[in-house]
Formats: sequence, structure tokens, C-alpha cells
Amino acid sequence: MTFRTRLLLIFTMAVVLSVGVAELLVSAGIREQFERLEAQRVDALVAQFRKEYARSGEEIARAVNGIAASNTVIDIAAQTDYSSYYGEAAELAAAHGLDLLELVAADGTIISSFEWPARFGYKEDWLTQHPDWKSRGAFLKSEELENGVILSLVAVGTATASDKVLYVAGGKRLDRAFLSALVLPAGMRALLYRNLQPRFTPADLIDASGTAPDAAELRPLIERVKQLKREETESIGSGAGAETIHAIPLPGLDNDLLGVLLVASSRRELVELEAFLLKLGIAVASGGIFLGIALSWWATARITKPVRRLAESAGKVAAGDWGATVEVATADEIGQLARAFNRMTHELVEQRERLVQSERVAAWRELARRLAHELKNPLFPLQITVENMQRARDQYPEQFDEVFREGSATLLAELANLKQIISRFSDFAKMPAPEMQRLQLNGLASDTLKLFAPQLAQAHIAVRTELDPNLAVIMGDREQLTRVLRNLTLNAIDAMPQGGTLTIRTVAQETGVRLDVSDTGQGLTPEECARLFTPYYTTKTHGTGLGLAIVQSVISDHGGRISVESEPGKGSTFRIDLG
Repeated sequence: MTFRTRLLLIFTMAVVLSVGVAELLVSAGIREQFERLEAQRVDALVAQFRKEYARSGEEIARAVNGIAASNTVIDIAAQTDYSSYYGEAAELAAAHGLDLLELVAADGTIISSFEWPARFGYKEDWLTQHPDWKSRGAFLKSEELENGVILSLVAVGTATASDKVLYVAGGKRLDRAFLSALVLPAGMRALLYRNLQPRFTPADLIDASGTAPDAAELRPLIERVKQLKREETESIGSGAGAETIHAIPLPGLDNDLLGVLLVASSRRELVELEAFLLKLGIAVASGGIFLGIALSWWATARITKPVRRLAESAGKVAAGDWGATVEVATADEIGQLARAFNRMTHELVEQRERLVQSERVAAWRELARRLAHELKNPLFPLQITVENMQRARDQYPEQFDEVFREGSATLLAELANLKQIISRFSDFAKMPAPEMQRLQLNGLASDTLKLFAPQLAQAHIAVRTELDPNLAVIMGDREQLTRVLRNLTLNAIDAMPQGGTLTIRTVAQETGVRLDVSDTGQGLTPEECARLFTPYYTTKTHGTGLGLAIVQSVISDHGGRISVESEPGKGSTFRIDLG
């Protein structure tokens, strides 16, 4: 991925993330504010219901207590025969605006019933179980009528005459008319579930217009309130039709649950506002993407162009053009970087020249030292042999022929040694270019091990091969690579004078092949590893120090790389990577 593409992605992601985070924060704030406002609206409606409920209860209690205190009711209480007062409740209820009214004797017998006249003579035992009705106030009660059971708000008063007590129980229906009296804000509605049946009955859930149409959706909430007898809140529906329902239990006289008030608040405004914010966020994000493209294009034109020039110049330096420079067109950080790069290349050129000169002097000194060392060994026997021949001719003429023959043989042998030394230095000086052909590295490794099998057995060295059967065919010079394998094998043998294990391993890689030659010898120090491929450097007591230098030269000519991994006492591994 290019820097320009990354910059484009960074700008785009920054804009999109900023818009996204802002939208999330705004949405969360709006949602929180909406929930707070909704809670206030629900609380206000619940307070209004309770206020209306309490006002209605007070009105009913006043009306009932007024009826109980009237002369008519006191006169009825003083009577012993109540049969003539069968229809009295209807007149009193109509006069005081009550939906329900019953006159009940002290033993609980109904004297007169407005809501169900046929109940004359029936018992209302619950009235006799609470002696202090006057302080009780209004309460919620289920009332059985001819056409079913209703929920009502009831108060009880008592009339006393001649030590006789008469109960006056009156009230009003709690139905849709009561809900219609509530002033509802826009988007809110009130519902009442009359818990008059053991099981949930959809017809008992009403609103201001009649039976509520969504009884099935509200049933789980109502059932939960009936079971727990506490206020519960739940959201129903989805999208613009979603509502938050707040359910309030309504207990009766004996704290039994007779009803559930449900306050429904529409979430349409929140849903529509969130949809608007989402569309706005998408629009702003789209604009941000285009803005990010424009900004990234401008930034890349201003930033990546000089950076690309720096990269090109750095590539030239890596390719060997140490004098490459870049044009300085600005005074900002990029310009400072360009000037620093130019100073670096200038210093590199100067250091390279100094390094080349010092390396050249060091190389000649090392070559001279190595040549002197290598030539010194055969020159000394040559000198001794010539001196012996001269001494024999002067002092022992009769033995001269025999000394001459022996001396000639020694001279020829040492001259051959000199010729071999000179040949090795000559070979290193003029390594031929590789002649490439298709090769299988596993075959070269196997052939090398066969060649050294007697020498390895004599040195008590075990051989282990781990040759990858999936090794790819490579291009290389068979003779030069064979020379590399032989040289590394000889080094491994020299490293294990007391015997050990030689491991040849090949591994297939994505970019080519790898060859490892490992020994279990005495190993090398980090300093020795760093200088190991330097020409004329050797860790042996004999040799020219050209073997590994030649190996590195061959591998380099093949476009590969050679390295060494070693620790003292843990052996060494020479690793070759070829394409």
C-alpha cells in the first residue's frame, strides 16, 4: 500500500470516525434528554391521574357522607321495617351524581340498591368488617352488576339513629369516562386494565375510546405487574410505532390488585429524530470522504512528491551511486530532511573514499603477509637442499650424485607446492562468471557426500541428510556450486578433529531454496564470525584463508546470500539462500 493510499485512508477514517463519534454523542444526548423528558411527562400524567383519582374519591366521600348525614337517611336508620324504602337509593344517587349507591342495614342486609335493585335483601358482609368507615375515605372496589362486573371508586358512610347503624356505600364507575377526563400531552395515552377476572381478559383493557386494540402486546407487562404488584416499565413495538409503557398497580380495600393504570408514551419523535440524524451523519460522512480525498490529494502532492524523490535517491545510494542528491525546494521539515540526506551522501562519499583507500592498503598488506607466509615454508627447504648439494660437491664428490638425485626430488616437490600456492591466489583473483543451467541442489549435496564418504568415515563423522523432496529447480553453475559444497564440507571436517555429526539440510522457500551445512565442532566466536568471509582471514593453523572468500564470491555471483550461525562449543551452521 502506497503512502498516498494510506494518507487517503487516514483522512477518510478520521473524518468518518469524527462524524460517527459526534453522531453517537449527539444521539446519546438526545436519547438521554428524550428519556428524561418522557419520564417527566409520565410523572406528570401519573400525578394528574392520582390527583384526579384523589379528587374523585374526595367528591365521592363527601357525597356519601352527605347522604349519610341527611335527615332522610337518618329517618330510614331509625326504622325497623325497611321494605318501603326499596327505591330510595335511586333518588339519592341521582341527587348527588353517583353511579352506585346502596343503603345497607347494620347486619349487612341491603335495604335499597341503585345499581341493582333486585339485590334487595342480599347481604353485604364486608361493610360490617370495618367499623371506622368515615376515616377510611374512598377506595377501589369491584362491583357486580346485572350485566357483569365493573371497577368503581367507592366510599362508605354511616348514619346512626336510636342506636341503629345504617351503612351508605356509594361511588362512581372507573371506566373510559374517567380516562377521558385526563388531559394528555401529544403522543401519550392512558389505559386502564380492570383486574376483574382470574385470567387476563382483553375486554377489560380500555382506553378513552373503549376497548384497547393492543391488548395482546400489553398482556406480558400486565401479567408481570399482577404477579409482582409493583410499577413496571417496558417498550413495545418497533420503529415509529414504538411506545414506552409505564404500568402502575391499583390496589383495593384489602390491598388486593383490582386494576393497572398504563401510561403509554410514543417514541415516534425520537425514532424520527434518530433517523434524521443518521441521514445527516451519512451525508456529512460522504462529504467528509470527498473532503478527505481532496485533502489527501493536496497533501500527497505537497508531501509525497519530495518523499518519493528522497526514496529514489536512497535507492540510487543503495545501488551504489553514493553521490546521489535531492533538490531542496522548501524550508520545512521535508526540506530539512533533504538537506540532511545530501549531507549524508556527501559524507558517505568521503568516508567511502577513505575506507576504500584504507581497505586497499590493508588488503595489500594482508596479501603481502599471506604471500610471505605461504612462500616462506617451501623456500626454506629449497635453500637447505641447494646448500646440501653445494656442500656435497665440495666436500664429498663421491656422494654428490646420490645427494643430487635426492635434492632434485625435493626441489621439484617444493616447486610444485609453490606452483599450487600461486595457482590458488590466481584462482581467487580471476573467478570466472558462472555458466547458468538448471540444477537440483539435492543431487549436488548427495554427490558431494558420496565423494567425501571415505574421508568422513576415517574422521569418525556421522552424516545426516534432511533433503526437502519438494525442492525447486534452480539456475546455477554446477562446477562452482559443487566447489562451494566441497569447501564447506572440508571446513566441517576440519572443525571436528575428534569426530562428530555433519548435517546437510535443504528447505524449499517462497523465494527459492535454502541449504544448511552444520557441524558439531568447537564453534566460532562472534568476532570470528564477523571476519570469516574476509579474504586471507583463517582460523586454521594452515591454509590461505581464501576458501570461504571464494565461497562467498560464488554465492554472490549467483545472486544469493551466505551467512554463519555459531557459538563456541556448539558447532557452526553455514546457511546459503539461492533464488
